[in-house]
Amino acid sequence: MSASSPNSTHANEDNTNHLAIEVENLTVSYGPVPALLDVSLAIPVGQLVGVIGPNGSGKSTLIKAILGFVRPDFGTVRLFGEPADKAKGRVAYVPQRGSVDWDFPITVREVALMGRYGHRAWWRDLKAEDYRLADEALEMVRMSDFASRQIGQLSGGQQQRVFMARAMAQGADILLLDEPFAGVDAATERAILDVLERTKAAGRTLVVVHHDLTTAQEYFDSLVLLKQRLFAFGPPEAVLHPELLCEVYEGALRVFAELQKQEGAD
Repeated sequence: MSASSPNSTHANEDNTNHLAIEVENLTVSYGPVPALLDVSLAIPVGQLVGVIGPNGSGKSTLIKAILGFVRPDFGTVRLFGEPADKAKGRVAYVPQRGSVDWDFPITVREVALMGRYGHRAWWRDLKAEDYRLADEALEMVRMSDFASRQIGQLSGGQQQRVFMARAMAQGADILLLDEPFAGVDAATERAILDVLERTKAAGRTLVVVHHDLTTAQEYFDSLVLLKQRLFAFGPPEAVLHPELLCEVYEGALRVFAELQKQEGAD
């Protein structure tokens, strides 16, 4: 699927100087417990952004707030300059694999076609264009050969790619992914990264919750470092500073020592 595909119309209308996501003073609580505190950031169109932080730091909550799944206590979210609720059709979500029922009797192609349902009234059948766009999305993630296979028969990485195809078939300009690399081997991780990079090249903006600091600098254009509040947002080399990471992770990760060694060698 090329950047000139009909599925990329909105992305082509917004040049790279525009902002895809604006979060201002976002505060979200679950009962008395704050998950996010006064978070503000602006993500340009066409970026591949990683969201990092320790467990319970608010990474998934940030994704849910952008999607409108949780109501903030304070603050706003804007997508392409509009209130988030007016731009929902331009955002797609790829959930964690653990939240999906992989025994459900549905094929790979049927999952991709789910991305087209929002474009048709519930009483109308899908059109030939919908099938074409779903098939193009499967081709882009290199899952065309598995189109008739039940989703539970796929590997973890293949399952992730199918749900990315569903998001792309939706025609979304923003893709939000929650831990897409979790539980996959190194070869599969590289395959998923390749899909992310090609999706970005097609003009889309991707925000990815990620847990592995050792690959974060290589994989992303920018990083968001969270621990309830925003500690840093910017180029990976700036965010992955050992002193900053020690403050956020409380010195618990061995990767800090490795980063310090690399700095000393440079």
